[in-house]
Amino acid sequence: MTGASKLFVAAVTDSVLCAGLFLCAYLLRYGDINEAWSASKSLLIWAALLGPICFYLAGLYKEITRYIGPIFAVRVCKGVALLTAAMLLVTFLYDRFGSLPRTVPFIYFAITTLAIGGTRLAARWVLLGKGGYAKNYQVAIFGAGAAGIGLHSALIHGREQSVVAFIDDDAKLQGRKIRNVPVYSSENISNVFAKHDIKALLLALPGASRSRRLKLVQQATAHGVRVLTVPTLAELDDGTASVGQLRPVKVDDLLGRTPVTANDELMHRHIAGKSVLVTGAGGSIGSELCRKIVQAGPTRLVLLEQCEHNLYVIEKEIRHIISKHGSEMLLETSLGSVNDRVLVDRLLVAQRIETIYHAAAYKHVPMVEKHETAGVETNVFGTLTMAQAALRAGVKAFIFVSTDKAVRPTSVMGASKRLAEIILQSMNEISKGRTIFSMVRFGNVLGSSGSVIPLFQEQLERGGPVTVTHAEMVRYFMTIPEAAQLVIQAGAMAKGGEVFVLDMGEPVKIMDLAKNMIRLAGRTLRNEDHPTGEIEIKITGMRPGEKLYEELLISSDSTTTEHASIGLAREPFESWNLLEVQLDRLQTAVDQRDDGVVRKLLGELVGGYETTVAKSR
Repeated sequence: MTGASKLFVAAVTDSVLCAGLFLCAYLLRYGDINEAWSASKSLLIWAALLGPICFYLAGLYKEITRYIGPIFAVRVCKGVALLTAAMLLVTFLYDRFGSLPRTVPFIYFAITTLAIGGTRLAARWVLLGKGGYAKNYQVAIFGAGAAGIGLHSALIHGREQSVVAFIDDDAKLQGRKIRNVPVYSSENISNVFAKHDIKALLLALPGASRSRRLKLVQQATAHGVRVLTVPTLAELDDGTASVGQLRPVKVDDLLGRTPVTANDELMHRHIAGKSVLVTGAGGSIGSELCRKIVQAGPTRLVLLEQCEHNLYVIEKEIRHIISKHGSEMLLETSLGSVNDRVLVDRLLVAQRIETIYHAAAYKHVPMVEKHETAGVETNVFGTLTMAQAALRAGVKAFIFVSTDKAVRPTSVMGASKRLAEIILQSMNEISKGRTIFSMVRFGNVLGSSGSVIPLFQEQLERGGPVTVTHAEMVRYFMTIPEAAQLVIQAGAMAKGGEVFVLDMGEPVKIMDLAKNMIRLAGRTLRNEDHPTGEIEIKITGMRPGEKLYEELLISSDSTTTEHASIGLAREPFESWNLLEVQLDRLQTAVDQRDDGVVRKLLGELVGGYETTVAKSR
């Protein structure tokens, strides 16, 4: 049925009701149908005509029946009041109230308000599945605050789900009802699941800690209850989601600490009004840096990327963001390598670059362990090329994205990143403030290419097994947006030569991560205690270059900064005069593709790196 036809049916129904109820008002007053008919018959046509007109003027026909709310009651009362006043006027014009008992207008107002409102509520009841449409999918909302009530309002209009319980930690709410839905204590969550046959638990806790979310997921999945969540406060703040939206709980929601709000002044310090370059702009960290940089208002953003597809994707996305916000920022792209000295020199000068975020790197530990020369060429000499070009072009700030694997490295990747740090520390010394070189060191980033999360997801989609290299392996985790945000803020605090260390929260056991991902996928773990489970976790043994535990500091010499989540380390390094000679030897070994010499020289240049680690070929 079209909107116009629905409106016509509503108007005709209201017209009949208004006339019939006017007769009923007289009947209730006189108690005799003949007397009531005799007194009201000449006015019934007026009630039928004026009813829809008054309701239209009151805005009653603007309401969509399925979504009527509190304002609906006001419009009903307003419309019926207008109709009652109009009928009084008509009666006065007919016989100056000669045959109108004083109680009839009050009776008419009362019964018409109830009838007009009641018919719409009954229609809404049917449309929402209460009158013939069974809602067999029972859900509970955890959180009876504003987010929970907003979620209930969003869900009540659908037929698929029926909210049968609120669960909340607030003792003041427990035992009461919100919109006729009982509120239970979280201590009795298992009983609630069983009593109401709950199929899904909806987390309306945008500000909850990740540890709290993890506990709720574990409780729900243990009873076979699916878990969905409203967006986090960060998602609500940046406008990427709204309260009524639901999505499955992601592993990101359960790892690390609760993200810290960005310091706007730090986010803008090296970006606003400046020409900014991001290397590795199409990678996991590089692309997120680009998104954050656009928001900080640079005059120009330059994307340097050697992968054609990645550059195409990130350029398209950034141009969309620029057009969406009506920004006048210039966007430039460069397809090429950080090892191309001519390209880099020309790019920095032509684009008048003032700030560089250097994210280009090979970072997959087993891959770089197998192709060590390529790893050193990009991670070490790509960084050196960029740093020397920055110094020649007078770039003001150079921020290097490093890794916790650079601390006492056991892999070529880690050693190459630590050597890149040493190069920048040494170059900062000879820069004498012309270019401020700084490094930002952090752990694993959730969902980045080559990380464990996508691997586990792929294995789950195939039906398992999920592979873990060691039962005791732990890692620090951080989301990509938070990592990029903290990199920008850390670089803004640099005075020169600092190694900034991001607070990664509590380390996560990879075995626990695997179990949680199995739960989130709605699958069951198969082990000795549960031989009938769906997914097995298989221990495969540590790969070359891997550590059981990651660290963020080489020495214990660290201090706090103006940002609660960023620490400052002063790590030891070689003077540039000594380092330059050793780098020349390493460059020769790389040019000759002499893997053995490359590893040997890495061991000499990077303290703590064991070159005897077995290679995987």
